[in-house]
Amino acid sequence: MAPNEKTTADHLRDALDGRWRDVKNQTRVQLSKEAFRPHHTPNTVIARAKVAEQMQLMANAGISDEGFRKEHGGTGDVGAAITMIEMLAMSDLSLMVKAGVQWGLFGGAVENLGTERHGDYIKDIITLDLLGCFAMTETGHGSDVQSLETTATYDPETEEFVIHSETPTARKDYIGGAAETARMAAVFAQLITHEDGKPVNHGVHCLLVPIRDEDGNDLPGVTTSDCQYKGGLPGVDNGRIMFDHVRVPRVNLLNKYGDVAPDGTYTSPIDNPNRRFFTMIGTLIRGRVTVGGSAGAAARVALDIATRYALQRRQFSAPDDDDREVLIMDYLVHQRRLFPLIAKSYALQFAQNELVSKTHDLQTSDVVDAEEQRELEARAAGLKAANTWHASRAIQEAREACGGAGYMAENRLIALRADTDVFTTFEGDNHVLTQLVAKELLTAYADDIKSMSPVEWVRFAANTVGDRVMKRTAAEAIMQRIIDARQDSEEEGSLFNRGTQVSMFEDREDYLLSSVARRLQGKSKEMSAFDAFNAVQDHVLHAAQAHIDRIVLEAFVAGIDACPDPEARELLDVICDLYALSVIEEDKAWFIEHRYLSTERAKAVTRGINDRCRVLRPHARTLVDGFGIPEPLRYAEMLHPENLAD
Repeated sequence: MAPNEKTTADHLRDALDGRWRDVKNQTRVQLSKEAFRPHHTPNTVIARAKVAEQMQLMANAGISDEGFRKEHGGTGDVGAAITMIEMLAMSDLSLMVKAGVQWGLFGGAVENLGTERHGDYIKDIITLDLLGCFAMTETGHGSDVQSLETTATYDPETEEFVIHSETPTARKDYIGGAAETARMAAVFAQLITHEDGKPVNHGVHCLLVPIRDEDGNDLPGVTTSDCQYKGGLPGVDNGRIMFDHVRVPRVNLLNKYGDVAPDGTYTSPIDNPNRRFFTMIGTLIRGRVTVGGSAGAAARVALDIATRYALQRRQFSAPDDDDREVLIMDYLVHQRRLFPLIAKSYALQFAQNELVSKTHDLQTSDVVDAEEQRELEARAAGLKAANTWHASRAIQEAREACGGAGYMAENRLIALRADTDVFTTFEGDNHVLTQLVAKELLTAYADDIKSMSPVEWVRFAANTVGDRVMKRTAAEAIMQRIIDARQDSEEEGSLFNRGTQVSMFEDREDYLLSSVARRLQGKSKEMSAFDAFNAVQDHVLHAAQAHIDRIVLEAFVAGIDACPDPEARELLDVICDLYALSVIEEDKAWFIEHRYLSTERAKAVTRGINDRCRVLRPHARTLVDGFGIPEPLRYAEMLHPENLAD
């Protein structure tokens, strides 16, 4: 092979890297430096100091400029900003979270919710001259942001807002940066003005509230406290904030979607309060996108380590050769533990690439279509849930697959598991987010089904549902070509046909979505809307999961189609088979119950997975090389037996 000739692993990495390939390669160079080498300490003082040092290095290197508009000193490359913060997860999840809070959440709130008068703040946020936090979650309210209890009441006599924690449950809780470092908070509160002497609540808005002085002391009326030791993320200074009638100038309101004049008159470009709230929250989607992508990166690190360990660890003698111990990767059961998770990591990364690309395009566009924004929010919610649940499962399996060695801190897996555990909770509880996906899908039916008779509904479902679902894909032309070439037969080999797999995913989603809509229609006639939705909640979650699985498969198919190297594409085809068959196997009961699979063909699914594992076994190292994790970041002591004598 010529010195500059690319390997199959290089082509796999290029395919996985997607649109921001160059940014990822530049970030790999930065993260390979000694300062970003993973460290293992539960000591919060040491961990927080290390993260602060790394954050400053990032700011000095200009890494923090990405994502902010050019007029504020940035480059305006939203996709690059998301990509780089995601990649920090390969080094230290605490660093990723702190960077995400400072530049993604706090900085993102100022830039996306503020106006020209707030521009000077952003320059200081980029350079870390102003450290901030994102004070949304309260002790009493997390996912239900519209019901937050903190108030911001306008006083026209002084032209100030009075920020107040109305109840003990109004305490801002778990806020990254609030314990020690943040000097200012982006506080989400109910905005209250007065009309004819009576208070009027305009809903949740965001205001900039100073919380500490230059010496780190709480400002008057502000009480901060430290969440102390958590299950993970020791480098993040999570804290709590209480406000006791804290006054801030009128101009501290981030006023893009709602403003208050000096005399107390409230105005907004969006009249409907609900639409105004969801438009405001929708602009902050980058945090959710980043959390999902970071979880995916952490999962890949864990699977990389576990795979390399399985390629050197031997266990038990072969039956026909007592002198030869077998590599644990040669056992089918070990392949079944790791390869489907590796396949899902590939699948999710292709889907994440599409999501980041769509986020970038919408957030850098002058005109944003409301329907596209809602679809983006639903996709971000679904993939955040999928990525974080996958990370929890994959990292735990990787730890177990490495036995006792996997439990040692020096081998990274327990830190990865602890640090990513909360990812299923913050930026939206996964079950709540999955319901959000289903609700977005079901809104398409709302107007259509209200007055339909049962006969009309059946006709509607049969003729319309598939079209509504299919037109949402980003790879429509490719998918149609594949579906047209499907092999609908009971033969075992048809399970390896991509068109057959895609059709099974689509049919499941179509059926679940139309049937949940039909059930909701029926129950809404006999009970309240809440009771009707609650009665079919399990069905709703299943429909949403089927949708997520389908868009992930479609992204994988599009990723394969875009790969120019024949050998890499052939390997990706096998990985995609394994992903698709694994999803079908996990929901095998549904496919059998609804007669999409016979019992014999269901057994063939399991045989197909085993077959794909055997095919991938010789390529195990290539698969994880394709993840593109720099050597210093995947370092684990157990992978270096030469150090055992030390």
